[in-house]
Amino acid sequence: MSIAEKIKVLIVDDQVTSRLLLGDALQQLGFKQITAAGDGAQGMAIMAQQPHHLVISDFNMPKMDGIEFLQAVRSNPNTKKAAFIILTAQGDRALVQKAAALGANNVLAKPFTIEKMKAAIEAVFGALK
Repeated sequence: MSIAEKIKVLIVDDQVTSRLLLGDALQQLGFKQITAAGDGAQGMAIMAQQPHHLVISDFNMPKMDGIEFLQAVRSNPNTKKAAFIILTAQGDRALVQKAAALGANNVLAKPFTIEKMKAAIEAVFGALK
């Protein structure tokens, strides 16, 4: 069993198409345990029920944006150890710095390639093989 098959991934994005693209890319990389949420509040509810090893979250979302969701994940003792990759279409250096300061493990820019996603994940977990 590969590392990717053991990692539980939570995708959090308000755009259905983005969730589908992310899920497809993760499957192509060998991930099998993938859950999706439409915003940070829903993502936090899922994490409270069953913590995941990796969260890939969009920044711009209704109800609870990616930064608020990151703060919620990091402040909860049951979820704070999850790896967190923030996904954004913005080339906003201040956002990237704020996410890093709050404990994001990496940033993945939209549009992304499978290779860039793999590199972002491997920077956190090491080689996926």
